Amino acid sequence: MAPRVVVVAQAFKETLPSRVVAGALERAVVAAGAVPQILYGSDGGDGLLDALAPRLERRTTHEAVDPLGRPLQASVGWLDATTAVVESRLVCGLSLLDPEERDPLSTSTRGVGQLILRVAANGARQVYVGLGGSATMDGGVGMARAWGWTPRDETGDELPEGGGSLAKLAQLDPGLRPEVALVGLCDVRNPLTGPRGARVYAPQKGASPTQVEQLARGMERLAGVAAVAGRAELAGHPGAGAAGGLGFGLLYFGDGTLQQGAGWVLRRIGFDAAISGAALVVAGEGAFDQTSLEGKLTGEVIRQAQGAGVPVLLLAPRASDVPPGVTVEAGGGRWSADDLERRAQGAVARIIRLLAN
Repeated sequence: MAPRVVVVAQAFKETLPSRVVAGALERAVVAAGAVPQILYGSDGGDGLLDALAPRLERRTTHEAVDPLGRPLQASVGWLDATTAVVESRLVCGLSLLDPEERDPLSTSTRGVGQLILRVAANGARQVYVGLGGSATMDGGVGMARAWGWTPRDETGDELPEGGGSLAKLAQLDPGLRPEVALVGLCDVRNPLTGPRGARVYAPQKGASPTQVEQLARGMERLAGVAAVAGRAELAGHPGAGAAGGLGFGLLYFGDGTLQQGAGWVLRRIGFDAAISGAALVVAGEGAFDQTSLEGKLTGEVIRQAQGAGVPVLLLAPRASDVPPGVTVEAGGGRWSADDLERRAQGAVARIIRLLAN
């Protein structure tokens, strides 16, 4: 009987979408003489709704704005009649911008706030918000603007949209909190401020070194305003720095909670049951490093598979800090779908031969 191989497919950032990855790995496993079981995964970022697709009752489409304030239509998933799932990158993600448009000083999370209002008006009582892949670093202030909150400087003037202006933040005029229970699904555990805060990911969003410091000052100002309001603990909350501080925004403006997105998704898609009796688990991403072990999907797949005693194959063009016992196929820069399929086929075939002996 051919061995069964569980594949957890996710996008390779800015190179291969999740469905292309799934197709390449499915063909590779078959060619290696095994039976593939394909699961779509996500840690709250790219591919969240695709991963949950078999569990969704329905999808709805709503008007919102992108990170630069341009109108768009965004999809929302519904787990049941009152539980919605918002993939924040669909309204504030890097994928919505051309490379030359990336500017976290001016990009905003306002569209996330709009989507939450839309689903609340459509009967949602609980909203899961996937955090990851954002083009923003505004601490969720843009989201709060959609709910009537107004950030002001020391003279009382309203600040412009985006994270760049928050270095001048002096006060926040309160708005309303949506009448829903908000849960942020985080792909990282970074706090809002400090050396491991939201600033860590600002360069990926297009920030220069000087701009990183300006944005970091803005996060510190935001944390200071929260402290004055009696919520000093929120800036250090694990995940508060996710999606450019949107995690903090859900905590402070939305009175929400945060949890690890990867574990939540893996539970929803039945990963535990899938790996029971499997010969191998295959996972991959564009770059694996220490941050992959701090809440991202691949790190959580490895942790759970090894805990269940199932061998793991990691596929990543760039790989470092890989846990002991994981077989790695890496190197060669960016991979095409053909590269991924070829490398995966060879690696799976070798592992199966070893397991058979």
